[in-house]
Amino acid sequence: MRIIIYTGKGGVGKTSVAAATALKSAQQGLKTLVVSTDPAHSLGDSLELKLSNEPIEIRENLWAQEIDTVHEVEEGWGKIQKYLSELFMAKAIKDITTQELTVFPGMEDLLSLLRILKYYQEGRFDVIIIDSAPTGETLALLSFPELLRWWMEKLFPLKKKAVQIAGPIVGPILGIPMPSVQVLDEFDNMYDRLDEMKKIFSDRDVTSIRIVVNPEKMVISEAQRSFTYLNIYNFNVDAIVVNRVIPENVTDDYFKVWKEIQRRYKTEIIESFTPIPIFYAPLFESEVVGLAMLARMAEEMFHDEDPVAIQYNVRVQSVEKEGEDYILAVVMPFMEKNDLTLNQKGDQLIIKAGNIKRNITLARTLLSYSIAKATFEDGTLKIRFRSGGNG
Repeated sequence: MRIIIYTGKGGVGKTSVAAATALKSAQQGLKTLVVSTDPAHSLGDSLELKLSNEPIEIRENLWAQEIDTVHEVEEGWGKIQKYLSELFMAKAIKDITTQELTVFPGMEDLLSLLRILKYYQEGRFDVIIIDSAPTGETLALLSFPELLRWWMEKLFPLKKKAVQIAGPIVGPILGIPMPSVQVLDEFDNMYDRLDEMKKIFSDRDVTSIRIVVNPEKMVISEAQRSFTYLNIYNFNVDAIVVNRVIPENVTDDYFKVWKEIQRRYKTEIIESFTPIPIFYAPLFESEVVGLAMLARMAEEMFHDEDPVAIQYNVRVQSVEKEGEDYILAVVMPFMEKNDLTLNQKGDQLIIKAGNIKRNITLARTLLSYSIAKATFEDGTLKIRFRSGGNG
């Protein structure tokens, strides 16, 4: 099975790109599901169809679904949510905020992704394409299982046996309800599924993430940050999709300045994400809605390329701690050591190799460090960051 996650800043057109990819996949004879986990669903609008919380076959080999986040919370978080409500009420929090406080930011989106695990385990589809929440939320969700385990162990430090024995005594003394064995069972079950989901999403031979961008400054900046953090967590970004590119054959004077701006930003995109493959989708003369327009988009993006093949599978960036220093490794194939120069400007690391420039957004951890040393071996640039390093 293949899983492809499309993400990007809100409004870049990732829903259309995801739907177009799914359509081309289905045309190749692969049983394909395109599913929206974004609470602000627009997949049905893109397909011009009314979708539901279950997969609907919309044409041969193609299913679509908009996941009901409220339903998923009730299914996966119900007993824990009920207990937390009782806990808050015991502390005299009894207004409407009680219900809101028991669902943490990102929880709805996270539990929606458990549906993907279910489909993966069933083997019902050959390809699952996910139209995910905007970039920031997606990044938080992918790293959430570890955070959830830490948080829940702090909240529920007692083991099940201890709860059974001490709960009736400790609860009245503390003046708060103790979690039941059923609550702890539900948490363990949910965590196990989240952990399994993360393993699948981290499997570079199964799952890849594709970042959708527009040739615009703010969009590119967010995409650079996303790319950095996805690499740090070792998720496979196998392609970048540049959407709404003004075609060269558009000669209207109105678009002349815009075309020049886009050319400049297209160059920046190439510099930022090389050697990741980049696909382009044009700004069409009409809205990309309905299967006919989505088929056009898919053809313009992929041409004869397999839309679901893993386009790239090398970890382009990594950060490792070595003593008190951090080592940032950047894959730079086809470069020569003598051509490389480095410069750090705020959260931007600028690498130049001859006429080629590469912009990398640094992880927050590195912002208080300076470049102390750099080496280049076997096509990989290794940069040592040190607190108080002299560059």
